Amino acid sequence: MRTINEPTRTPGERVAALQDYLAGKPQFPDFVTESNNHVHTIYSFSPYTPAMAALKAREAGLMVVGSVDHDSAAAAGELTAAAALLGMGSVTGFECRVYLYSAEEVEQGTAPLHDRKLNNPDTAGIAYMTVQAIPARSRDAVADFLKPIREARLRRTAAMVDRANAILEPLGAELIDLETHIVGRSQFLAGGTITERHLLAAMAGMLIARFGRGESLVDGLREMGLNPSGALADRLADEDNPHLTFDLLGVMKAEFLDQIYVVPDRTECPTMAEVVAFAREIDAIPAYAYLGDVTASPTGDKKAEKFEDDFLEELFGELQRLGMPAVTYMPPRNTPEQMARIAELAREHGMVEVSGVDINTPRQQFNCPELQRSELAHLNEATWALVAHEKLADLDGSLGLFAPDSPVASLALVDRVGRYAELGRALVRDGLTVVEAAERLRGSGS
Repeated sequence: MRTINEPTRTPGERVAALQDYLAGKPQFPDFVTESNNHVHTIYSFSPYTPAMAALKAREAGLMVVGSVDHDSAAAAGELTAAAALLGMGSVTGFECRVYLYSAEEVEQGTAPLHDRKLNNPDTAGIAYMTVQAIPARSRDAVADFLKPIREARLRRTAAMVDRANAILEPLGAELIDLETHIVGRSQFLAGGTITERHLLAAMAGMLIARFGRGESLVDGLREMGLNPSGALADRLADEDNPHLTFDLLGVMKAEFLDQIYVVPDRTECPTMAEVVAFAREIDAIPAYAYLGDVTASPTGDKKAEKFEDDFLEELFGELQRLGMPAVTYMPPRNTPEQMARIAELAREHGMVEVSGVDINTPRQQFNCPELQRSELAHLNEATWALVAHEKLADLDGSLGLFAPDSPVASLALVDRVGRYAELGRALVRDGLTVVEAAERLRGSGS
């Protein structure tokens, strides 16, 4: 079992370890109607390898698991293979930050939302988006596209390390070394990326070493101006807490990141239009990651704050203009009213809704019980449609969900999603081959 979640092993070794584990016929719960398309792995920041993420999803009863590491799709092959062994569907992709507009558009006054806070707590005018259901044949192109972004992010992290060390040094704590404490503990050299969480985890480790575990840590944090309370303070004060670094990291991200944060430049963050164009070029599906005004955060690292809700209609108009075909969001994070509003705007602007729950800490549950509610059944349909799209577009780009020459391109979007969802289920549940699925799709255009 340990090999499955060992970052130092190769993807092939981890998948082989999973296969050996399954040979022992472990007991799994029955499948539920839920899925999760927003799981992070060690290729960005997470306690899980892709193989372990798939196993955790199966242990939760999920039917589909999807990876979206920051600025990396290096998890794709391993996650796909692991999910197949587990009898699950898979959807692979990446998450990235983009400027909503180019610098020229801002200068020309044709960027109406450039100074608005979108779904990114750190910088106005920068948004998170995903590129999902990437065909296997496009993985090398994705790696090439993301390489300069990953490298720019590493350079920015180096600048933030200097700021973090300026805080650690007066405390008498050990200073962070970029190569040893961050790059060496990441998957950067294997195609992964460095995130702010890597830096905060390194900083958390230095603070734990400086103040010790237990109440002395909480006292030290309070001296720094951090004020954990309630259950979180109890966790931080627990000397035997196995997730202490993750818990402290969450506190620091919510209350401390702004002291060391450096705004990414346009090398690290291309424009939304550029990423949308790239996604279409490789026959993947780009999606805007709706956040909405936050009252509670599933990962515990976002404060209550206002985001897009006050100008959502205008934003969807811009997304449509920029060619965005999908919107993704996290049902546990949003209210029924927010989700109903997104559904209405998505229908109005011809966009598919994609669901997922941000998984990047060991305390989180892979389940999304909200997806068992009847009014969210269309989110399950969309997930199965993405499963089919990823397989079919790998065979032939013209078989993609949004391909203009798709055999079912003339159908209404909801009907098209239904056709692909049916094929996605058949590919996973019934053993339908991709070639057979393509034949069915070509025969269902009328």
